[in-house]
Amino acid sequence: MELWIIGNKAGLLAYMIAVSFTLNSTDHPWFTLACLLYVCLNIAIPIFKRSDPKVLLSVASAVFTFICAYLLNPAFILLLPVNLYELTWLFGGRKISFALASLLPIPFVSSGLIPLYLLTTFLSLLLFGFGWQSTEKLHRAKTEQEKMREELHKLTRSLDDNNEYIRQSEHTIKLEERSRLSQQIHDDIGHAMAGALIQMEASKRLLATDPDKAAELLHNAISISKEGLERIRLTLKDLKPRSEELGINRLRLIADELSAKHTVRVTLSHEGNIDVITPIQWKIIQGNAIEAITNSLKYGKSSSIHIEVQVLNKFVKTVVTDNGIGADKVVKGLGIIGMEERAASVGGTVIADGTKGFSVTTLLPRGV
Repeated sequence: MELWIIGNKAGLLAYMIAVSFTLNSTDHPWFTLACLLYVCLNIAIPIFKRSDPKVLLSVASAVFTFICAYLLNPAFILLLPVNLYELTWLFGGRKISFALASLLPIPFVSSGLIPLYLLTTFLSLLLFGFGWQSTEKLHRAKTEQEKMREELHKLTRSLDDNNEYIRQSEHTIKLEERSRLSQQIHDDIGHAMAGALIQMEASKRLLATDPDKAAELLHNAISISKEGLERIRLTLKDLKPRSEELGINRLRLIADELSAKHTVRVTLSHEGNIDVITPIQWKIIQGNAIEAITNSLKYGKSSSIHIEVQVLNKFVKTVVTDNGIGADKVVKGLGIIGMEERAASVGGTVIADGTKGFSVTTLLPRGV
């Protein structure tokens, strides 16, 4: 706001000097000194940061201007409204106060200068109004920026806390799983192996004196060992996830990560018996889905992406669609060519369509 005021004062001072020249009223020996003192007083106002010195200097400038207009040159009265506007602004007055302040000096204005006074007052009022609005907008923008910075700091801190919670949760889950496995091995396999060992020790002692009993105990030990091995196999089988579970869960993880990191919403659905999808097919499906999603984020300007996996009678169909701008003509770049090569390696094909948004369909033959 102070820059607007300084520019207004400088323009009016130049205009007042020009008017004085036309009226031949610049011959007074104190005229030049008065102009220089006015400049010094008003340049000093924005130097101070506190409001009290600003108010004192602005009052001094207004009084000095009025005295110069009364004793030296009537054209000095043209500079007075700006000082009155400045005082009103420093005291935090309302916008209506600016208009009232400009009317105060009118009784002291000579009749020949009244049109010029009204014109310069009106133009200064407009300039002050624009400056006031610009200052208010800048202040609001800074306030909103500060709020956004604080909100970003809170979100960043919350994200860090969530990441730390996730890390601790993963560590806790691993410890709990290790504890569960340890207890299961101890209860099931450990007891079986201990029982088999006892049976074999007893068989060893009875081997010379009672071969039949020893053979029976040895047979029991073998049975217990077989049962223990079967429990180990079942435990490991339950722990190891199936390839199809890894496949669909991997796609679901990709969708969740993209929704969290970007403004786009990524969803996933599947239909049919996904157990028949082989690991090689899952690798191709995942690679093509990631490539299609990357293209949607780069070029599609979409807000929603959907991944659909369908197991048909003879094909495994995967469709990645978005609601973006699409394309009138599909140009095969390195991304689409790479998807076609991956699908062709198992006898499949890729179809790209840009009529409604953009969609990439991967067809893979079953049983590959």
